[in-house]
Amino acid sequence: MPPRIKILTYNIHKGMSTSHSRFVLHSMRDALQQQDADVVLLQEIHGHHISWRKNIRNWPDNDQLAFLADENWPYRAYGKNAEYRRGHHGNAVLSKIPLHTWRNIDVSLARKHSRSLLHAQLQWPHSEVCLHVICVHLGLFHFEREQQLSVLVRHVAQAIPCHEPVIIAGDFNDWRSRAGRHLHDDAGLREVFLQQHGKPAKTFPALLPVLRMDRVYSRGLQVTRSEPLTGTPWRRLSDHIPLLVEFELASAGSAC
Repeated sequence: MPPRIKILTYNIHKGMSTSHSRFVLHSMRDALQQQDADVVLLQEIHGHHISWRKNIRNWPDNDQLAFLADENWPYRAYGKNAEYRRGHHGNAVLSKIPLHTWRNIDVSLARKHSRSLLHAQLQWPHSEVCLHVICVHLGLFHFEREQQLSVLVRHVAQAIPCHEPVIIAGDFNDWRSRAGRHLHDDAGLREVFLQQHGKPAKTFPALLPVLRMDRVYSRGLQVTRSEPLTGTPWRRLSDHIPLLVEFELASAGSAC
């Protein structure tokens, strides 16, 4: 059987519960560890927050990235997204597989609405194939997303050789399902849940998902499994639910 890789994407809502009333980062870590994904893509993860560190009783001694990664994902990258007086949050990649390189790409249209793309390169398990993973969190407004998607498509074209596999996943804030026009038509990527189940997964709000906010797009890979992680404990954690996808290589690819 060809080697497979399991990817999980999750907007963790800064470690807060759906209602923003409880700090649930410890429960999130337990739930993520049980899924045992090879690569985890996180959105809205705190890099630092002065007030919360002081006032939340069970705030971890280290930062949220190190706390969630623990010993399960020794390789990690953080891309600052939004910065404010008391701290900052952004996107993160946690990996069991060594990261060769990573970079954070600013796609903000205004400082008040900061957004970025976190692009990491890693090696496919038991091979020399270079896998590109991009963690995204796009803007709330349609005009923002249109420009951010254009930047994303240009980046894929310029930075990723067409023969190397790529996964783009995260919170697209795209409840009207318009991102596919850019990523499919202009970059040759396919949305995993649309491909397997006929439509993107419902991921928001977690208690009763009705909006298809989070996506997983891929190119040069074969999907072997895909599911939204609904039910307990996920619906009591973040306001989003995670998406879990397993891939195997569809083509030979090349080394990093």
